[in-house]
Amino acid sequence: MTFSIPDDRIYSQSHEWALVDSNIALVGITDFAQDELGDIVFLELPTAGDILIKEQIFGLVESIKAVSDLYAPLSGTVLEINSTLETEPEQVNDDPYNTGWLLKIELKDPSEIDTLLTAEEYGSQTN
Repeated sequence: MTFSIPDDRIYSQSHEWALVDSNIALVGITDFAQDELGDIVFLELPTAGDILIKEQIFGLVESIKAVSDLYAPLSGTVLEINSTLETEPEQVNDDPYNTGWLLKIELKDPSEIDTLLTAEEYGSQTN
């Protein structure tokens, strides 16, 4: 199966993506990750103001198959949470790169971007 991997984002080994604009990043999980999880029924996310540390757990995603940790692709301060997911967690399955985004963060160290994978690099590890 071929998964959607937009080339305007950067990716972590743990299947999170970040769409960076200046020092703000939109964060979510990849199409591959949502497919592996199956139907998502609940998300536990941080709150605005929380500090994320790159590669540390920032939340949980619960599906009909399993509960999995979410890992921060970049360090920063949470600015906003996608509140729609509280009542419609299936948005992550339906559209992981748009309506299914998880949170928006202000980057602490933009140089961390260089440690993430391009779409091509990420695609070669998932296909």
